[in-house]
Amino acid sequence: MISLSATDSLREDHKQIQRLDKIIIKCYKDLYDGKDIPFSDIEKINLVIAEFLDSIHYSREEDSYFPCVASYDHLKKEIRDLMIEHEFSRRIAKNISTHLTRWKNGEDAREPVARFLRTYSIYLMDHMSKEEKFFDKAENEVLSKEEEMEMFEQFRSVIAITTKMQNMIKEIEYLEQRPWFLT
Repeated sequence: MISLSATDSLREDHKQIQRLDKIIIKCYKDLYDGKDIPFSDIEKINLVIAEFLDSIHYSREEDSYFPCVASYDHLKKEIRDLMIEHEFSRRIAKNISTHLTRWKNGEDAREPVARFLRTYSIYLMDHMSKEEKFFDKAENEVLSKEEEMEMFEQFRSVIAITTKMQNMIKEIEYLEQRPWFLT
């Protein structure tokens, strides 16, 4: 059995995030084309953004991975830049939520919902690319195998996060099966 490291675990998160990004792209393109997407599905997309990205993935990075790497007085500028981007991500998600609420309350907010979903997608691809480069550096220049394993075990030990992660993957699978996504 191949044992995973903390870095491997974060890269696995990225694979799920790429699946989510395909859903986000289809959603905002359909919205721009005037097609109807159920509000409940857009809310589910935003839930996955908030719960998976923020509560799980960013939490792992911000609470464990980044502090461990920074403890070596290494890659601090890169960590700071990634943390700023995480905050940007939270702001975009808040804007999606705000405009979706306006739209649900009868205002015409289709365009801002589509625009912020598009912005989020652009952000995601750019951010994950930077994180992958960061992971390479951290893995090759800073972290020992033992530290990688300790962090991975720490990730796994938080049962609530593991359960939430499984639920978020189910939400992504649900969205991938929605008629609007399949067309």
